[in-house]
Order: sequence, then C-alpha cells, then structure tokens
Amino acid sequence: MAQSAVSNAAEAEAAAAALSGWPDRIHAILRAADVRQMAYVPDAGHSALIRLFSADPQVKTNVLTTEEEGVAIAAGAWLGGQRAVLLMQSSGVGNCINMLSLPVMSRSPLLMLVTMRGEWAEFNPWQAPMGRGAQAALEAVGIRVMRADTAQDLVETVEAAAALAYDGDQQIAVLIGQRLLGKKKW
Repeated sequence: MAQSAVSNAAEAEAAAAALSGWPDRIHAILRAADVRQMAYVPDAGHSALIRLFSADPQVKTNVLTTEEEGVAIAAGAWLGGQRAVLLMQSSGVGNCINMLSLPVMSRSPLLMLVTMRGEWAEFNPWQAPMGRGAQAALEAVGIRVMRADTAQDLVETVEAAAALAYDGDQQIAVLIGQRLLGKKKW
C-alpha cells in the first residue's frame, strides 16, 4: 500500500510538472508562427499565457470587454498583415457566435484558444450549459474544432491548429479541457 501511495504521489508530481510548462511551449509555438497580436478576456486558465504574451515586446496585447471584439481584432490584424490569437473561456463562445461570421465568410485566419468550463469538477452550475454547447455552437457556424485534454496533446494541437489557421486561412478553435487546467476554486 505504501509503495502505491508513493507511486501515485510521484505520478501526480510529474503530471503537475508537465502541466506547468505548457504555457511556455504554447507561447513559443505561437511566436514561431509569427503571432503579433493577442486578444483576451481575463481568465485564470489562460493567466500564464496572458502573462507571457504581455511581457513579450514583439506582441500587442488587447484586453477585451467582450469576446466578439477579439474576433474583429483578429480580422483587423490579418488585414494589416499580422497574425493574432484570441484567448477566451467556453462561456465566451456564446458571446461571439454572430461575429464569427466575419472570419468564416471572409475566409480570414482565426485561431482561438478556449478554456472549457462546466466540465470536470466544475463548482459553478451556470458554466455547464455553454460548456456542453461550445463545440456544437462553433461547428454550427463553420469553425473547425480541435480538443486537447492533456498538456502534451495541447502543445501538439496548438501547433497543428496554428498551421491550419495561418497557412491555410482556416478558422480554428482549440478547446482546452477543464481537467487539464485543474479544479477551479471560488
């Protein structure tokens, strides 16, 4: 029994160490893809990535009052010859669903990283409906959805999504599973 507890603790520590490095790796991938603008609504799940982009002198960061502003910023960045990424929570998907017609109809690149709520160990029942509906809503308006539930999957998925968005003028949402982010506390 004691050996099992030690093994479980070591596995948990290794998982936490792997998890803690994903924001740095995502930042490096997006900078290698020449992302010059990042728009976001403040979110604990994106906090490390937001700090990395905010500290990067090569990237213009935009704090949004609502997620659909970020869709417009990404379109404007593309029209101005730059690449952008939009960071939001799954609850924000519902706020920007109509504005998503802009990149879909204009076939301009869009990369969104969406932290999921209303899933694993969610404390707030108000997050559950959009958590369940985010993927279907995005797909209904023509956004390609990719999902990652582990740190390794997330790094690989963001790399693939960036190539699809920026090299193929695709509209991509990467859903970041709530379990990967950990249990939220109120």
